[in-house]
Amino acid sequence: MMENKKDKYKYFGAIHIHTLYSDGTGNIEAITNSAKKAGLDWIIITDHNNFDVQEGIINGIYVIKGEEISPDYGNHYIALGINKLIQPSDNSQDNVDTVKLNGGFGFSAHPDESDIRKNSHRPLKWTDKDIIPDGIEIWNLFSQWADNYNSKNIFTIAYSYLFKQNLITKPYQKTLEWWDELNNKNKKIVPAIAGSDAHEFKISKYIIPVKVLSYEYSFKTILNKIYLKEDLSQNFETAKEQILNAIKNGNNIIANMSVCKDIPKICISNNNTTVQCGETLKLDNNTYIIVECKRNTKITVVKDGIKINTTHSENLKLKLSESGKYRVETELNGKGFAYSNPIIVED
Repeated sequence: MMENKKDKYKYFGAIHIHTLYSDGTGNIEAITNSAKKAGLDWIIITDHNNFDVQEGIINGIYVIKGEEISPDYGNHYIALGINKLIQPSDNSQDNVDTVKLNGGFGFSAHPDESDIRKNSHRPLKWTDKDIIPDGIEIWNLFSQWADNYNSKNIFTIAYSYLFKQNLITKPYQKTLEWWDELNNKNKKIVPAIAGSDAHEFKISKYIIPVKVLSYEYSFKTILNKIYLKEDLSQNFETAKEQILNAIKNGNNIIANMSVCKDIPKICISNNNTTVQCGETLKLDNNTYIIVECKRNTKITVVKDGIKINTTHSENLKLKLSESGKYRVETELNGKGFAYSNPIIVED
């Protein structure tokens, strides 16, 4: 784990990874070695229209496989919790429904990629916002890099490779607004994840071969920190269920580890209990949202899609007087840092 060992039941992982079975360049041995170097606990492989990668505990990393159901035109769907390959349909609703029929759940992948790119990477958006996925990938590392990558000349190319961290800013506001809209329409939480979309493209036409967003770099950048009720099991099948349930329930914070490795603690407490992301508690006369950072951070509290409080501080303790779905956005040095899944406060 990346945090103090006393900070129990919190585990870091990467979702949305491609191997040699689709358009990635690494095998599972190389990818898990990169994950181990990056300090991850678990990863989820989601090859395009392929389900052949090996699962299990490999090099000390819990490896779970899903699938990126990938129609040619876009509307890609990150399918998790499935046990067989699902062939893509041109009807996105069919893909969402088929995943559910197979006992799984899914997330719309890179839903708002830019239509205006200065390179050859074709945007693959979630084009029909009337088709409702189980969850949303609100921040995609490769997608955002590709949106900002300028292949016009050698200077802009070099900048994109050498200063790639400058191309990764924050989740798109359009995506956050769609996520809030879905949560406002649903009683339960519509969860969000971060996607590495790791491929480790290799370019050999230059004097020195170049790796574009290596697996190890991707695994040190935009990640998911899940919260469990107990230790991650040493039995793979049990651990797999723990991890997938946490993701399905929104028990995770999305964090840009390249900004800071000390992820804020975000919770809501009342007279009786304290809950984490994806959980529910009753409103009483002593209900507070609590954010604890180790550095001066821009902290924004969002209720039902509306920003209700913004402050620059190391800590925030805000009394709540209304029911609703509350989430937190944080920024550090002008960059997106940590984004919580909602917590439901009930009357």
